[in-house]
Amino acid sequence: MRQLAAPTPPSGLGRLLFRLPILLYRAHLGRLLGRRFVLIEHVGRRTGQLRHTVVEVIEASPEGHVVAAGFGARSDWYRNLRAHPRADIQLGGQRRAVTAVPLPAAAGAELMARYAQRHPFAARRLCRLMGYEVDGSTADYRAVGARIPFLRLTPA
Repeated sequence: MRQLAAPTPPSGLGRLLFRLPILLYRAHLGRLLGRRFVLIEHVGRRTGQLRHTVVEVIEASPEGHVVAAGFGARSDWYRNLRAHPRADIQLGGQRRAVTAVPLPAAAGAELMARYAQRHPFAARRLCRLMGYEVDGSTADYRAVGARIPFLRLTPA
């Protein structure tokens, strides 16, 4: 694994494209995104206002859904959930209350390795987007996973 550049959140047109899935959820079409993406409604840490973000589900289990802050711990939605862990999610056509629980780096490493096995093309693209170049080995994906913050969204 080689870090190309520090990940920077998109701006301008890129930001608009990243926010398009929110419009699908607002139009009650979130089920078109399947169970791989989740809309998180959370409280802003400074403003106290309701905020929305759509992120990819890295892994789903009975304990909850795991999501990653691909642009790092400075991502607003990640910081908001760390400050106010209670949130609501929409997954497909279902809505539920959750609590965001941070995961240790070792768990993140294993999660990323499993994700890469299930979605090799998406994992490589995701790593590139986050500023990492990987050779496709499990060790590379573990190294990337240990560097990105993960949250488990557990049912409240």
